[in-house]
Amino acid sequence: MATTDSGHPEELHCSFCGRSSREVTSLIAGKGAYMCDICVQNSVEILRKNQPTPTLGSDLGSLPKPSEIKAQLDAYVIGQFAAKEVLSVAVYNHYKRIQAEGLVSPFDDVEIEKSNILLLGPTGTGKTLLAQTLARILDVPFAIADATTLTEAGYVGDDVESIIVNLLQNADYNVERAERGIIYVDEIDKITRKSDSASITRDVSGEGVQQGLLKILEGTVAGIPPKGGRKHPEQPLIYVNTRNILFICGGAFEGLEKIITRRMRPASIGFTAGVNSTPEETSKLLRNVEPEDLMRFGFIPEFIGRLPVVTALDPLSDEAMMDILTTPRNALVKQYQKLLLLEGIQLDFDHDALLWIVSKAKSRRTGARALRGVMEEIMNPIMYELPDKTNIRRCIVTKDTVERKGPPLLEVTEAAKNSARTGA
Repeated sequence: MATTDSGHPEELHCSFCGRSSREVTSLIAGKGAYMCDICVQNSVEILRKNQPTPTLGSDLGSLPKPSEIKAQLDAYVIGQFAAKEVLSVAVYNHYKRIQAEGLVSPFDDVEIEKSNILLLGPTGTGKTLLAQTLARILDVPFAIADATTLTEAGYVGDDVESIIVNLLQNADYNVERAERGIIYVDEIDKITRKSDSASITRDVSGEGVQQGLLKILEGTVAGIPPKGGRKHPEQPLIYVNTRNILFICGGAFEGLEKIITRRMRPASIGFTAGVNSTPEETSKLLRNVEPEDLMRFGFIPEFIGRLPVVTALDPLSDEAMMDILTTPRNALVKQYQKLLLLEGIQLDFDHDALLWIVSKAKSRRTGARALRGVMEEIMNPIMYELPDKTNIRRCIVTKDTVERKGPPLLEVTEAAKNSARTGA
């Protein structure tokens, strides 16, 4: 430590801010200079703010092409080829539009509008999974919102701006990253106008919510409470621009096929949507949806205009359900096989057992979601008992197993077989 002429220790000061050693917790000594802990913290903050935000690359070459996006969707989502093509192009154009901002081109006076997406299709056909997988492919934040919980501002329920909160949280409160994320709004068909006639009571979960969503879908700066919940005057807000957030809305739209049929009947033959319509017939009709059909269903014109890309998902056939059960990377059979492999046990299913699982799931009429419920009922007893058993090499689930007529077939290890032969 330096000393004065009188021999007393000289008081040290930070070379950057001038604070004395008495005013700070610690001083870091360098060659002819000192830096206090306050300046160190400030330097770290400056460096963190100046680091590039981890978003999609600034060059278009870093963005997967539509064919590449679809190929990656194929690895997780079975079937729905038409919907995947539409989604791949829409998502590619959306992020290409973001990356092109600020670039000089002959079309600088042309503004490319955001293309939010509307997915039509019965429950369990993969609407949510498609949106989740797109976010994973593009490495952007993702959030799911349930439209049935939303109400008009000032009423009990969630404000429409609350759907941004989850996205911001999933982006670790990185606003720039959140502003390039994807939000999937489920059950969007449940916020239609309840009636075309005037009503004494307000439709706080129907047209009012549609009106509230308009600005967010198009692009606005939304003030978000950091921890969610209701706003109040003294609460600090985080401001998020929704201009580049991609919104994907989905719903079953039960009854929409009848509206389409009434419109098409005078000029079309072969389209029917009676009480006993098959899922395949309903899917064909939904592919012919027009904005006027959605208006008759209960959406206001301005809301429909914010969702220009519309595509319908196909009902799941038996073959598609079997593929979902066994083929994708996240297939249920593969998940259970991995879980049992951690116990050192190989898990196999007889083909007849898989057919029974598909048939049981289809009878529940909730699409691919029912597969997990059926598999849980079958596998829970097996996975409860197997850890207590020793020397098990292989477990085979048969048709008798799934029908609860008998236990699964168990094969022991070679060591256990030899031990049994020698009587050890």
